Amino acid sequence: MNVQLFVPCFVDQLYPDAAMNMVKVLRKAGCAVRYNANQTCCGQPAFNAGFWDDAKTVCSKFLADFDADSYIVAPSASCVGFVRNYYSKLFTEGADAQKAKAIGEKIFEFSDFLVNVLQQTKFGARLEGVATYHDSCAALRECHLKTEPRTLLAEVAGLQLVEMNDVETCCGFGGTFAVKFEPISINMGEQKAENAMATNADYLISTDLSCLMHIGGYIDKKSIPLKPMHLADVLASGW
Repeated sequence: MNVQLFVPCFVDQLYPDAAMNMVKVLRKAGCAVRYNANQTCCGQPAFNAGFWDDAKTVCSKFLADFDADSYIVAPSASCVGFVRNYYSKLFTEGADAQKAKAIGEKIFEFSDFLVNVLQQTKFGARLEGVATYHDSCAALRECHLKTEPRTLLAEVAGLQLVEMNDVETCCGFGGTFAVKFEPISINMGEQKAENAMATNADYLISTDLSCLMHIGGYIDKKSIPLKPMHLADVLASGW
């Protein structure tokens, strides 16, 4: 199966290993992965900040960089959810609206694609220890994902998954929310980290590195022995 790879800007700049590990898993699943090096942002930051004209410019480039002939897979439910659910607000008529709709039907978050499109859950991964999982708001509410990441983690040899309290509560990042409402964002991140710590887990896993980056800031500051990991990094472990 041919797959187009979308790597969100913050993943490209800060967590490139997660993108590379996603490629490894996709190839192991039998996919031919194609990457357009001209791709940039999906446009979500500008859109959420209220700059819809600027966002539309960026989103237009996204539509030009990808096609609707093959699946698009990304290691971020946040970006996928934005393309699926909000491009229709920017492109309301003509060819762009039609392509936005078609692209929205072809773009998938990584775990969603593995479980629901490829219908593969076993990749020979091994990671010894206890893990707890963080449901990102985008995965839950924008992409309607809950069981998919857990199904994949259940097949990782040596890994025990323990659910934390208030697992569906926001971590407090929310993109521009973390900038505009810093004290609230910090407190929410602290609460999420404390709930994760209470499970005595070795690893904190999620589909969204933006959440892991936010919670990880508190973990690093407090020198807590809890390692944030993207799902792709887990599924590529132990090969």
